[in-house]
Parts: sequence; structure tokens; C-alpha cells
Amino acid sequence: MFLSALELRNIIESSFLPKRCQCELSPELKMTVKVYADGQTDNIDFLRTDIDARHLNSCREIHELIAGLRTDLAHHHVETEHRHVVGKAL
Repeated sequence: MFLSALELRNIIESSFLPKRCQCELSPELKMTVKVYADGQTDNIDFLRTDIDARHLNSCREIHELIAGLRTDLAHHHVETEHRHVVGKAL
């Protein structure tokens, strides 16, 4: 890793603003990213665990991680909305 854990966490957490995001990094450099539903509650909207942070050695790799997490978050929202619509139709 070319950044400190604090710098990496700050970059990732701020990339999800205005949503609240919490990034945790273990001593083994395994990362967990939580994106919360809103700023008022602790309801987790999206969770990704076991991200290998040892491979985040360039701006491009960090950008690709963030882009992938945002894509996964968007797909999660689509799936959740679909489940709610299907549930109401039944």
C-alpha cells in the first residue's frame, strides 16, 4: 500500500458522500466497507468485506475499487427496489 491506512480510509469514505460510509482496515490489510442508509441511523445499506487492500498500490487501483463498490451499491438498490415492487404485487 502506498498510502497510510488513514489516508486510504478517508479517500474511500469521502467518495460516498453525501451517504455515510465507514471503512475499516484490519492488521492483515483486509478491508470492510459499510455504506449506511442515512446519516441518522445505523441501518447498513451496503456491506462489502474481505477486500484485499494489499493490492491498492496506485490511484488507478483505488479508483477501480471505488467504482466497483459504487456499481455494486447501485445494483443492490435496484435489487432491493425490485423485491419491494414484487412483494407489493403479490
